[in-house]
Amino acid sequence: MTKLSVNINKIATLRNSRGGNVPDLLKVAADVQKFGAQGVTIHPRPDERHIRYQDARDLVPVVYTEYNIEGNPIKKFMDLVLEVKPTQVTLVPDADDAITSNAGWDTIKHKSFLQEVIAEFKRNGIRTSIFVDPVLNMIEGAKETGTDRIELYTEAFAHEYGLGNEAGIAPYVASAKLANELGLGLNAGHDLSLDNIKFFKDNIPGLLEVSIGHALISESLYLGIENVVNMYLQKLK
Repeated sequence: MTKLSVNINKIATLRNSRGGNVPDLLKVAADVQKFGAQGVTIHPRPDERHIRYQDARDLVPVVYTEYNIEGNPIKKFMDLVLEVKPTQVTLVPDADDAITSNAGWDTIKHKSFLQEVIAEFKRNGIRTSIFVDPVLNMIEGAKETGTDRIELYTEAFAHEYGLGNEAGIAPYVASAKLANELGLGLNAGHDLSLDNIKFFKDNIPGLLEVSIGHALISESLYLGIENVVNMYLQKLK
C-alpha cells in the first residue's frame, strides 16, 4: 500500500489568520494519524506565513508515524531539520516568495550543491528526498546526488487529468520505472486529490508515499477530515 502523509500547512494558515491557536495544529496532527494517515508533512517557509519554525519543534513528540519536513535548504531550514531530525527531509527549490512549489530541481545544474546538503542530512540519519519534474535526465541526475528518494512533482498530471487527458500520466510512468531501475525510492505530491489519486497510484509502479495537503483539507470542509483520510487510504490500497 502507498503511504499517505498529510500536509498540515493549510491548518496553520487558518490558525494564523486569526492569531491564537484555533484550529490546534498539534491536535490535527495527532488526529490525522489516529484516523489512519501514515505520516505528517509540513513545509515551513522563511516568512513563516503558515507553518512556523516552532511548530516543527512542537510536532516532534506528536508525530509517531513518519515526519516529513519539506523546504528549500537554506541555512535556517537546514539548521531546523538537523535540530528536529524528522524521518524524512524533502528538498524543494522554491523561492522565498513562492505561493506554492512550482518546479522540481535541476539535478544536473545543482548536483554538487545537492550532494553536499544530502550528505549532511544522511550523516545525521535523516532520509532524503528531492522534488523533481518527470524528466528522465533529471531522474538520472537525482541518482548522482546520493538522495534516498525522489518526489515527483505532479501538478502537470493533475492538470491534464482534470481536462480528461489520461495520457498525461505517461511521463510519470516512465520516470517511475527509471527510478525503480536506479534504486531510488519514489514519492509524489502536488495537486493530487480524491478525484485523481487512484488513477495515479494504479499506474505508478513502486509508489511508496504521497504527500497531500491543499486538496485533502479542502475536501474535508465538506466531508470531514476523518472521512477524507479514510477515503484516501481506500484509494491507495
